Amino acid sequence: MSAMAQAWGGPGGCGRLRSEPEDFRVEEILGFAPDGAGEHVLLWIEKRGANTGDVVEALARFAGVRASAIGTSGRKDRHAVTGQWFSVHLPGREEPDWSDFSGEHWWVQRAERHGRKLRTGTHRANRFRLRVRDFSGDRDAVEVRLARIATDGFPNYFGPQRFGQAGENLRRARALFAGSIRPRRSLRSIYLSAARSWLFNRVLAARVADGSWLQALPDDALMLAGRRSMFRCTGEETDLASRIVAGDLHVTGPLWGRGTRVAGTAAHAREREWVAGDVDLVAGLEAVGMEADRRALRASAAGLDWGFDDDTLELAFELESGVFATALLFEVVDTATVA
Repeated sequence: MSAMAQAWGGPGGCGRLRSEPEDFRVEEILGFAPDGAGEHVLLWIEKRGANTGDVVEALARFAGVRASAIGTSGRKDRHAVTGQWFSVHLPGREEPDWSDFSGEHWWVQRAERHGRKLRTGTHRANRFRLRVRDFSGDRDAVEVRLARIATDGFPNYFGPQRFGQAGENLRRARALFAGSIRPRRSLRSIYLSAARSWLFNRVLAARVADGSWLQALPDDALMLAGRRSMFRCTGEETDLASRIVAGDLHVTGPLWGRGTRVAGTAAHAREREWVAGDVDLVAGLEAVGMEADRRALRASAAGLDWGFDDDTLELAFELESGVFATALLFEVVDTATVA
């Protein structure tokens, strides 16, 4: 993300993130209650030092089911302490003793019957508690950045974890489009996602740089806050600027694929110009038949709170599902250059 434009003046200092897993805590907020009945079991599992895939594989072995019978709403990092939901499909079967599944790196805290499998993006939000250690820099500048984010939000970049170690997922996406690799379906999905995310970040960075990420341009697709409903800006509306400032509307950017999804010809032409250096990714995503979608350029951090404890910056906030905590930190403190 270091090459991406920053909205509020750049970081106020630098520090160390994830010195230990407890420095990065995240909990899923499901947004609905388990049904209490059904063929699936919803498990609330806390984990430390393990990624979501590790738990899925172990859970499938323990329950005696295929990995495809396990559902998750999101993937959580290994170097963190996380709480997330898993679903296990057990039609007509008795449940095992879930307490026996708890081990060195994960613990089952709750089990409830439910009627549906969890799908990606099912949960409403994530709650974060972060610690940035060994902070050095201008604390007043950090306070200013965070206060601005609390009122006006921050650029909704995809975080670096989407692109893999040293950008490997993006490199493999290019290899996929060039026909030099044929990955299995699960990996193919990861590489396609990396390509779409990179193009979105390029468009967002261009609009942050020219100041238009919070400005509706003719033919832009605008999204109602908290909803997926969108409409096209004709340039004749009189209240868009105030509604964007108030947070009721978000300007959107492309999740590339075939079609334009609400955005008009002028917006699509601008976006193609902004990603002109990545024509292989644009052509590849269109060729494989990905359907175009849109994502808000701005994200908000609900309940944002912060403070310093000696040389440690502590933050707490809630983000909608799909928004990256690393994108918020990118505006506030540089953690990438600290060894």
